[in-house]
Amino acid sequence: MTHWLSIVVATPAHSSVAGPLTYASESALAPGTLVRVPLGKREVLGVVWEVLPDAGDLPLAQAKNVLGALEGLGLLSDTWRRLVGFTASYYQRSIGEVALAALPPQLRELSTVQLARRLKRVPAAEAETSNTINLVALSAQQQRAIAEFDADTRPALLFGATGSGKTEVYLRAAAKVLEQDTSAQVLVMVPEINLTPQLQTRFEERFAHLGKAQVVALHSGLTPAQRLKSWLAAHSGQARLVLGTRMAVFASMPNLRLIVVDEEHDPSYKQQEGARYSARDLAVYRAMLESAVKDGETDKPVVQCRVLLGSATPSLESWQATVTGRYQRLTMNERIGTEAGSGRLPAVRLVDMNHQPKHCTIAPPLLDAIAQRIARGEQSLIFLNRRGYAPVLACHDCGWKSECPHCSAYRVFHKIDRTLRCHHCGFTERVPRACPSCGNIDIAPVGKGTERLEEHIGELLAGVTRPDGSPLRIARIDADTTRLKGALESQLASVHAGEVDVLVGTQMIAKGHDFRHITLVAAINPDNALFSSDFRAPERLFGLLMQAAGRAGRDADHGEVSEMWVQTFHPQHPLFAALKKHDYPVFATQELKEREAAGMSPFGFSALVRAEAREQSVAQGFLNAAAEAAQTQQLPQHDQVTPYPAVPMTIQRVANVERAQMLVESPSRAALQRFLAAWQPVLHETRQQTEFKSLIRWAIDVDPLAI
Repeated sequence: MTHWLSIVVATPAHSSVAGPLTYASESALAPGTLVRVPLGKREVLGVVWEVLPDAGDLPLAQAKNVLGALEGLGLLSDTWRRLVGFTASYYQRSIGEVALAALPPQLRELSTVQLARRLKRVPAAEAETSNTINLVALSAQQQRAIAEFDADTRPALLFGATGSGKTEVYLRAAAKVLEQDTSAQVLVMVPEINLTPQLQTRFEERFAHLGKAQVVALHSGLTPAQRLKSWLAAHSGQARLVLGTRMAVFASMPNLRLIVVDEEHDPSYKQQEGARYSARDLAVYRAMLESAVKDGETDKPVVQCRVLLGSATPSLESWQATVTGRYQRLTMNERIGTEAGSGRLPAVRLVDMNHQPKHCTIAPPLLDAIAQRIARGEQSLIFLNRRGYAPVLACHDCGWKSECPHCSAYRVFHKIDRTLRCHHCGFTERVPRACPSCGNIDIAPVGKGTERLEEHIGELLAGVTRPDGSPLRIARIDADTTRLKGALESQLASVHAGEVDVLVGTQMIAKGHDFRHITLVAAINPDNALFSSDFRAPERLFGLLMQAAGRAGRDADHGEVSEMWVQTFHPQHPLFAALKKHDYPVFATQELKEREAAGMSPFGFSALVRAEAREQSVAQGFLNAAAEAAQTQQLPQHDQVTPYPAVPMTIQRVANVERAQMLVESPSRAALQRFLAAWQPVLHETRQQTEFKSLIRWAIDVDPLAI
C-alpha cells in the first residue's frame, strides 16, 4: 500500500520550494520521523510533517519515493514541530530552512547504517550516585524568589543585581524539577559560548550525582561529532540537563519541564543571519507550547513547563511584560553578603573628561586609583569596546586613511602582527611602509583599540610594582587574543589565579564572569552610544555598563572598596544619573515613556527588509518598487502598516556588495504579520522584473535589534 507523506527538506531562503513536498512511502511513517529522500539529483534528510490522504495535485508519474527512515531515533515531537512552524511563519522563512537548520549538521549527512553505528556508541545512562551535595545557605531574597516562582505559572523574570545569586536560584529551580520527575529535562541557555564552560562546571558539580552523561552542552563551538552526541542524548531523554546558546532553543527534548534564559537581555540571543529569530522569545513560546496539552476533565495542563528569564538589566520588552502582568517579576536587589554588612554594589564615579588634560586616554585620577589597587594586590578591569590597536591609520599630509577597498569602513590597525584588517569582510594587508597616496613615511594610528590601550597602560604604569616587588602584569582579552582553542579558558584561569593586575578587554569580559579579586572597573569611551541613531543604543549602553560594574567587588570582603569609573564628556546625562544609583527601574521607566511616545518597541512593532546588490540604486529601487506594489495591490492590513523609503545601511558596502534597508512599522503585531505574509509573493514578483535581475538577495528581519 502506498502512503502519501508531506515532508520538509532544507530549501534555500526565498526559493520557489518554500513548503513541504509530497513523497510516497511503502511503509506507514508517523509525523516527526526523520527520513532520507531524493531532491533533484541529491539525497537529503527530511522530516515527515504530516500524513496525507492522497497525492493531491501531484501527478503520480512525478511522485518520488522515500528512500528510508532513520531507524533507532524517536519521533520529533508535535511540540517541536509546532515550534518550528511558528518560527518559520513569524520570522518569514521557509519551514524546511528552519527545521533542518535546527538539527545537527552531521545528522543530515549520515546514512541509516552510519546512524545505527553512531547510536551504538552513545553511552548508557549512568546510575545515580549518592554524592553528598553541600548546598550554600540562601539569602532571604533568594528564598523569597524561589517561593514566588514555585507559586505561579506565568513566565518569570528574575530581576537580580549582579552578584545577587541568580545562578543559585537557577540551580535550585532545576534541582526541584529533576527531583519531582525522574524523566524531566531542563534547558539552560546562555548568550555566548565563552560563558558556557563556567556555567557548565557549576551545573556539573551540583548535579554530579546524576552522572556526566546527563549534563551536556549544545553550541556551535562543539565539533560536529560532539554536537550530534549532545543532540542525541537530549532527543532520547538521556540528557536531563542541556546547557547551550541560542541554537539550543530548538533542541529536541521530549520531557522539557523548565527553560532558564540567563542574561535574557543580551543581543546575542537574536540570530543575525538566515532565520533571524529571537531565542529568548522562542523560549517563552516553547514553554507555552509544552504546557498547552490540557487534561480533558480538569482543563489543567497535563505537564507544566516553566520559563525563567534572568538579568540585572532586563530587556525593556521583558520589563514591560512584568508591568502589564504578563510576566511574573522576582526581585533580588542585594548582593550576597549584604545582610552581613558587606557585599554592596560598587560605587559609580563619573570622570568629566572636559576637565581632564586634552587628548588623555586615562584620566589622572583613574590612573592613580588603578595604581592604588595594584599596591594592595587587587585587580582592575579596563573596558573598551573596540579591538585592535587603532580604528584607523592615517596620513596627516594628504588625508589618506586606511579604508577597506571592499567595504564602506576603515581597516583596523593591528600592531601585534603589523596588519590592517577589515572587521566586516576580513580583508587583510600588511601595513604599508609609506602613505600609498603621497609617499609620506609618517603615517600614524588615530584613536585607540584594546591593543593600543594595553600598551598605553603599560607605559603609564611603568614604575608601578606589585606588593612583593615583582613587575606589573597586564593582560588583554578580546576576539584577537582568544582565537586559538583553549586560549580564553587559559587567560581566564590566569585572572582567577591572581596572576593579572590589570585586565583590558572588550564586552566579552564585561558580563557573566565571576572575578573575585577585581575591585575597580573602568569604562573608557562609552559616549558614542548616547547619541546613536539606533533607538536601542541607550538601553544596550546602560545594560553593558551595569554588567561591567558587576564584575567589581563580587567577593564580599572587597565590597566596600569596589568602584566603577566612567570617563565621559556628558556626566549630566540622565543615563549616568540612573547608573550612579544602580537604579534600573528609573532608567527603564524613562526609556519606556520615550518609546511609547514614539510608538517604538514594546509599544509598536517593526520589521526591516534588507536588499543586497552590486549597485546601491538596484537595492534601494527593489525595496521601493516592492513597497509601491504593496500599496497598489492594497495588501491585507496595508492601512495599518507604514513602509518608509529605502535607505543605505549604516555600513553601506561590505565585500563589494551594496546594502540597503527599508523599515516597516505598525502599532499592531498581528497586522504587521499579515502584511508581511501577503507581501512575500510581491517581493518575489518584484525581483523577477528586468531592472532587478542583478539583485543578489533580500531578507526580512522581524523585531530587529538594530535599526
